[in-house]
Amino acid sequence: MAAAPHTPRPSMRELIQRRRRAGFLGRGAELDAYRRNFALGTEDPAYRFLFHVRGNAGIGKTSLLQELERIAREHGAVTARTDDSLGGAVEVMAAVSAQSAELGRPLKAVDRLLHTYRQRRHEAESALGAPGADPADPGAPTPAARATAQAALTGLGMLPVVGALAGALDPGQVAEGADRLRTVLSARLRSHDDVQLVLDPLSVLTPVFVTEVGRIAEEVPWVALFLDTYERTAPFLDRWLRDLLAGERYGALPGNVVVTLAGQRSLEPATWADWADLVVDLPLAPFSETETRTFLSGRGVHAEPVVQDVLRLSRGLPVLVSTLAESAAQAGAVDDPSTTAVERFLRWEADPVRRAAALAGALPRHLDEDVFRAVAEEPGGDLFGWLRALPFVDVRSDGARYHEVVRAPMLRLQRTTSADRWRAAHERLARCFTDRRETEARGLGRHLRWSEEGWRAARLEEAYHLMCANPREALPAVLRDGIDACDEGPEVARRWAATVGAAGEDGDATVLREWGTGLLDALRDEERGTIAVLGMLLGQAGLTDLQRTQALAVRGQAYRRRGEYTEAFADFDRAVELSPRAPRPYTGRAVTHRVLGDFDRALEDHDRACALAPDGERTLGNRGETYRLAGRLDEALADFDGALGIAPTTTWMMASRADVLRRLGRPREALVDLDRALALEPDYVWALVRRSRLRRALGDADGGVVDLDRAQALSPDDPWLVGERGETLRERGRYAEAVAQYDRALALDPDYTWALGSRALAWYALGRGDLALADLDRALGMDPEYAWARARRAEIVAGITTEGDASPR
Repeated sequence: MAAAPHTPRPSMRELIQRRRRAGFLGRGAELDAYRRNFALGTEDPAYRFLFHVRGNAGIGKTSLLQELERIAREHGAVTARTDDSLGGAVEVMAAVSAQSAELGRPLKAVDRLLHTYRQRRHEAESALGAPGADPADPGAPTPAARATAQAALTGLGMLPVVGALAGALDPGQVAEGADRLRTVLSARLRSHDDVQLVLDPLSVLTPVFVTEVGRIAEEVPWVALFLDTYERTAPFLDRWLRDLLAGERYGALPGNVVVTLAGQRSLEPATWADWADLVVDLPLAPFSETETRTFLSGRGVHAEPVVQDVLRLSRGLPVLVSTLAESAAQAGAVDDPSTTAVERFLRWEADPVRRAAALAGALPRHLDEDVFRAVAEEPGGDLFGWLRALPFVDVRSDGARYHEVVRAPMLRLQRTTSADRWRAAHERLARCFTDRRETEARGLGRHLRWSEEGWRAARLEEAYHLMCANPREALPAVLRDGIDACDEGPEVARRWAATVGAAGEDGDATVLREWGTGLLDALRDEERGTIAVLGMLLGQAGLTDLQRTQALAVRGQAYRRRGEYTEAFADFDRAVELSPRAPRPYTGRAVTHRVLGDFDRALEDHDRACALAPDGERTLGNRGETYRLAGRLDEALADFDGALGIAPTTTWMMASRADVLRRLGRPREALVDLDRALALEPDYVWALVRRSRLRRALGDADGGVVDLDRAQALSPDDPWLVGERGETLRERGRYAEAVAQYDRALALDPDYTWALGSRALAWYALGRGDLALADLDRALGMDPEYAWARARRAEIVAGITTEGDASPR
């Protein structure tokens, strides 16, 4: 007789979720409205794709969102839920992708692009080239039109410049700086999408996100996204979400995608005014007496004195009704009605060990078993399973957290009962996260730590607990962290600033509260927020000269990214004066000189940086890049050899060395470098195209086409890659097909002078000298310094054949 198939036992998390689902009462109208929407179908005029749950803290928004998510899954939906732990739209897309993968529906293209985005952000700073086309590659595409460049440089494409700042900017100067910066990045990154990814990540990431969500939506009945605590994330998500749902900027989401927001306030009228008829507004009121009585009855609480006490203490707030019902069911009676709801819960918990464990569990912002053991006194350390089942604890895949309505008074009770115990507990928690941070730092270079989520999350929690324990003592070090957070970008800076504010609120520390509010207000400005914050940090007396130097170097880099070179030089100059032996300001100033085409001054600063940090891979690699762009190939090779000897897996340096080796007449060694770079980073488009060219030059035409096919699959609408496809066809004598590819490249980027020059060669080979001259004239009209085009034009006019001439690559 065959054994019965083994049925896996449910996990603790599943058991907790089942219990809570069974006990969820009330909100029938809201649940019915959401459930009916799935029954309508997307073609029904009454169907809605945006819900907004709103109400005061403790009103049950998160619990309702969890129930709505359950309903969505019952209808076959792939779901994802985010909250205010994320610092921006990029992190929201990353979280949705991760949760979708957990459900077996990975957004692979989004994950690849997020990986590329993180690499390119660091690479761009190290590998900026000269203005105009790369001298090593005169075929680099020209930048997009001035208006497009200005829009891309102005922030991250989410918010326009507004208020007094708008009048202070010279649009022509901003556009000129943006044009130059785009050209610089085009010369190095080569892929149009990579350039956009660095300058405007949302414009590149979001369409891919829309496409991937659309793919999933074709495979399942519904996709349901939930954004909790939206009152905190709206300042930096509102415009992006509005554009995402409108479908005009990023592409249209499928109709079977349903988005639900939950926050304390109504949606911002300035953003959502014309959407009033498209949003299902679900304002939540406290439970009525009838709903509260029904809830209590379902939990076995029937004694009228207890019911009356719960009604009075909870004020109908669902989280307190649930908490009091749980405790009343166990105690069977109440006393001392003057106490708060949380104190009542703790009174009803007769076991002093459990009582202490419940209080201790409120101290961390994010709770897992290791963190709980660090803060709970023995023998309560084994009670984490019991704690997770409490009605006010929200359990997620990445841990647990207390509901703020219950956590806040628990924190206040502990803070005001014993300052010494409060401080000691937070110091224990800080040590727990210190250990976690040090573990995450193993094998990770210092300059990469803030870019790694594991290290970053541990440091933020460590800082939170240090500030709760000793606000004024911990604040200076946490403010110094802000320099690194701003260096990483506005989303990370917001999480850091929110941590300062949270410690101020939870620890009742005015200095932290004021700093947190000021920092978050500054970071609402997507364009110049980090510049403003760095200015605030530089205004503090507690920074050492070396710390001021770092802040000035980071701000100088931010100015350079915006094309504000005067301000960038001013910051780098001040940094050099403060710390003449710090290498980073010299490298920052050198790269700025390089951007402006002044290679001599750039190399002077590079030499100073390398003398101060002879074993620094970034100082050597940056100087090597400047040598490469200046055409000093032997010196470039020596620097890249040295840098790669220190950091052998840095792909951008491998690709740059490959270009140097190619130009030195050593193509097979160049091919080895490109092979290594692509083994480490298979989606590196620039390296794929470079290897495609090398393979074709070495007689491996098929291998070259494979590389180009892969590059185009990764970036199908990149004009540079479309033009490169035309070049492979022209090399094979398929001139008419080549012309069609150049036509498409120019439709994608009308200012692409290299495509005009290459199309001219194809036209001439087809016997259409008139069209060839027209293309060359157009290219020279855009760029009078385009020497290659001028030489080809002179040859055509003189009747000299150009069919065999290499296109300007």
